[in-house]
Amino acid sequence: MPVVVVESPAKAKTINKYLGSDYTVLASYGHVRDLPAKNGSVEPDDDFAMTWEVGNDSKKHVRAIAEALKNDNALILATDPDREGEAISWHLQEALTKRRSIKKDTDVKRVTFNAITKDAVAEAMKNPRDVDMPLVEAYLARRALDYLVGFNLSPVLWRKLPGARSAGRVQSVCLRLIVEREMEIEAFNPQEYWSVRANLTTPRGQSFEARLTVLGGEKLDKFSLANSTAAELAVQAVTSRKMSVLSVEAKPAARNPSAPFMTSTLQQEASRKFGMGAKQCMNAAQRLYEAGLITYMRTDGIDMAPEAVTAARDEIAKRYGKDYVPGEPRIYKNKAKNAQEAHECIRPTDMSRDAASLKVTEDDQRKLYDLIWKRTLACQMAGARLERTTVDIGSDDKQVVLRATGQVVLFDGFMRVYEEGRDDVVDEDDKRLPQIMQGEALKFAGSLAAQAEKAGKDGSVLSQDGATLALQHHTQPPPRYTEATLVKRMEELGIGRPSTYASVITTIQDREYVRKDKNRLFPEDKGRIVTIFLLNFFKRYVEYDFTAALENQLDDVSAGGKDYKELLDSFWRDFSAAIAETSDLRISEVLDILDEALAPQLYPPREDGGDPRLCPKCGAGQLHLKSSRTGGFVGCGNYPECNYTRPISGEGAEGYERILGEDDGDEIHLKSGRFGPYVQRGEATPENKKPPRSSLPKQGKDYLPGWGPNDITLEQAVTLLTLPREIGAHPDGGAVSSNLGRFGPYIMHQRPDEEKPVYVNLKETLDVFEIGMNRAVELLAEKRANPGRGRSAAAKPLRELGEHPDDKAPVNIMDGRYGPYVKWGKVNATLPKDTEAKDVTMDMAVELLNEKAAKSGKKKAPAKKAATKTTAAKKKAPAKKKAAKASGE
Repeated sequence: MPVVVVESPAKAKTINKYLGSDYTVLASYGHVRDLPAKNGSVEPDDDFAMTWEVGNDSKKHVRAIAEALKNDNALILATDPDREGEAISWHLQEALTKRRSIKKDTDVKRVTFNAITKDAVAEAMKNPRDVDMPLVEAYLARRALDYLVGFNLSPVLWRKLPGARSAGRVQSVCLRLIVEREMEIEAFNPQEYWSVRANLTTPRGQSFEARLTVLGGEKLDKFSLANSTAAELAVQAVTSRKMSVLSVEAKPAARNPSAPFMTSTLQQEASRKFGMGAKQCMNAAQRLYEAGLITYMRTDGIDMAPEAVTAARDEIAKRYGKDYVPGEPRIYKNKAKNAQEAHECIRPTDMSRDAASLKVTEDDQRKLYDLIWKRTLACQMAGARLERTTVDIGSDDKQVVLRATGQVVLFDGFMRVYEEGRDDVVDEDDKRLPQIMQGEALKFAGSLAAQAEKAGKDGSVLSQDGATLALQHHTQPPPRYTEATLVKRMEELGIGRPSTYASVITTIQDREYVRKDKNRLFPEDKGRIVTIFLLNFFKRYVEYDFTAALENQLDDVSAGGKDYKELLDSFWRDFSAAIAETSDLRISEVLDILDEALAPQLYPPREDGGDPRLCPKCGAGQLHLKSSRTGGFVGCGNYPECNYTRPISGEGAEGYERILGEDDGDEIHLKSGRFGPYVQRGEATPENKKPPRSSLPKQGKDYLPGWGPNDITLEQAVTLLTLPREIGAHPDGGAVSSNLGRFGPYIMHQRPDEEKPVYVNLKETLDVFEIGMNRAVELLAEKRANPGRGRSAAAKPLRELGEHPDDKAPVNIMDGRYGPYVKWGKVNATLPKDTEAKDVTMDMAVELLNEKAAKSGKKKAPAKKAATKTTAAKKKAPAKKKAAKASGE
């Protein structure tokens, strides 16, 4: 029986099912060989000879393949259809030849398939070929480059920047993007501007909102109303005039669907819609591919096989009707220059199978498949037809003009199935407008209270009887990258390739150069230091155009148009010279250069015009950049007489750090750290490396009133430093204590017979200082009696309204974190403001639930009736499993 080798056991199982007992299908479990992590694995002086080593974990798999070849002298290499898959096949062939398992008469063939289906596998077996050596050479060039950069540049970092861990050909450029975005944010100066909005009512009593666009006969731009005085005059100009409709213009518009997924767009959309990291997304996609459910998931291609297009169009007609099928199939052109990456798009192998019909237990796989299936069908559906209406309302003298815009969907087309997400939401005025006729008079009426309340949280509001508002705004800095926007930017710059994005982003987080918080990427101090070091001493190798040009040269190698050793020689000649130039640099010299380069961020101008480098503690020493095993920091030059320090990120330079006073012989400091401001007793010393500290208390996202960094007093700081507070001894044994944690205030107790302590969240922050023993024991008893209750769950309904008229499922009013709400199955609807739970009737509840279901896209029926709908209900995601380790560039 011929021996067929693939990468993973899951893929082997699926293929074995199609090939049957005539073949022996084995897994290599990924790459079987790699370059040893030691000096000399790549020898530039020996024509870039590379020393490969079979990994300890791979030896048994190679041995199993060798044993199978004793029974049949035919080997079929069926690894993935890309550069990495080609490299694995080449490694296997080389390793098996070296151990003489492949002989001169051994029939060795290479087959590839873009999808693991019976037809695709059978067709591949009919069309075997040899290993594609240009693809292998492109892999060898990339692997050699990554080794030469990492193995030669990382030791420079270790010697010159204590705490730095590594550098890489692609990872360092990716890190630069994140660091430079953070520096843009820190250097951003917000600019104030105002807008004016009015609530108008038609003669038929229908109200709508309009914004001021013309004042004094002049068209307003974004910054025309620069301050509150200008805004107040604008409000008076609007409200002092009678308004009528000057023009009503309705224009047809159309929207077409997005192209089907390739690797980068799949990662972006999974991040936007599910918060999936690139690595998590690719792990789920890999499992779907190995199960034969989708086509190959590493591709730059967006074209679709003709038979897949036909199947998609048939399924659209079957599910949604012929009106949703365009007259001609939609054709999408590949953008990829490199044919080896430009496989078919990522799509389902069977268009008739939606997510509800899959037999998969992993929620990540189900959500990702649903996304791929919907996007694939949508890309072959008819476009959406819209009508966009623009209404201009003005005074008779045309000195004041307001504009209202609205949008109506005439035919939803592909939007019935799928709409692409947005990275950073932009306000769009797409509300439905009432019937408005040209020439009719309008009145100022109604209220913009909701807009005023929302705007009042961020800026000032000027109002005239609530119907006309002037709202203060400030320009916003560029947003921090998410994994989705970072992948998009890397793709735009030509940095890396689809197969590397996930591992690169994972690597810079594993190295603690970057942290991910609320789906945004923040550079750590050591990440900043490494980036500034590379920009000053190895600038050429972290330039975007250089990295992109190198990627293009590697693509030329894979296409057979360039010799990979010539590429390596050209790179190494200049790179080795740059390494040599840094060998004599002392750490102090490096820090002085970085100190100067980072000065705008480290030492911003002070409001009093004083020296920004003057130490705020001793008032005599100058601040300097220093380094440590944990990264860079700013410290006083008078050390050890003065031991003032702060992080290099901008928070400490903004005035948060100061001495609040003394208590019991210790200085009480307000400092700023990675997780925000905190108070600390004394300074760290060799004898007391971790002095007592406590974060400032918060109430939701904001600081507790009177406890913010600008308000906190010495007395409050001393009170915080008493935490954790011991409330007393529990009747069942063990102490009960209170504290402030990551999720707010809590009490904690562990009985002698309990493996883990029990935690109870407190509603009020100041309860940590005031709660007594009786109340604490009562709360702990309630928690132990209901151990499964979540933080935001309610123990019992506030009210039971009865059975829903449509399906007899219970409708209840629950007590939620943000107030009472109506619950019916999986649909939750918040009660309107000023509506009491006791006043809600079943009719009111049903109306609220239907409105919420329509807005959120959920069904108006519980889960048991889901089969009558085409879109599967979303399920709550289970706890995430630890993703498999991935290598990075």
